Amino acid sequence: MNNKYKHIFFDLDRTLWDFEASAEQAFEVIFEKYALKEKGVESAYQFHEVYTKHNEKLWDLYRVGEITKEILRGKRFYLTLNDFGINDHEMAEGIGMDYTTISPTLVNLFPNAIEILEYLQPKYNLHLITNGFSEVQEVKLKSSGMDKYFDKLITSEDAGVKKPNSGIFSYALEKTAAKVDESIMIGDDYKVDIVGAQNFGMDQIFFNPERINHSNGCTFEIGDLIELKRFL
Repeated sequence: MNNKYKHIFFDLDRTLWDFEASAEQAFEVIFEKYALKEKGVESAYQFHEVYTKHNEKLWDLYRVGEITKEILRGKRFYLTLNDFGINDHEMAEGIGMDYTTISPTLVNLFPNAIEILEYLQPKYNLHLITNGFSEVQEVKLKSSGMDKYFDKLITSEDAGVKKPNSGIFSYALEKTAAKVDESIMIGDDYKVDIVGAQNFGMDQIFFNPERINHSNGCTFEIGDLIELKRFL
């Protein structure tokens, strides 16, 4: 056990929860439910690929507060449908609602996620800091059984700001009664999780299974969650 740390803050999506795997399964369900093949969409994979392009652009706008989550939810699917020549706002809204309902129930975790939480929980106070929608993240935690490992779920909606803004880290410390020098952030997004924590003065662990190159460094780096046992 590392005696320096008392509080560990995890990111959720793409750190513990395999976001892409769950999304792919949800798109298969949506593809069948809305008969998208009959409407000119070749496959669920193709629909997901086009969606991802629009979703990433809109999430960038959402992170900086230029659009609301309500606009994000419907517009990303409307733009995707439009690329296939389908101009249907009602369908886009329906798919948007189904996606946020279905995806968090399709449990896919990164290897060793439960094992490492079992290992860490008796030794540290575990929390989550996420930019994801509050109600969606809560379902993910309950459906996966991970809710029992965490003391606090800190969401950007509750904090009023999103990672990498230092305000969400400040809010997290306030909600957990933690001190910055006894806390560490674990996440997969270098700019959002790692640089965000660095700018706040919190130690960081970069979860980097793809071995992405980066220039600013980090306190620790791992390619598999089980590697946390090396220093925690």
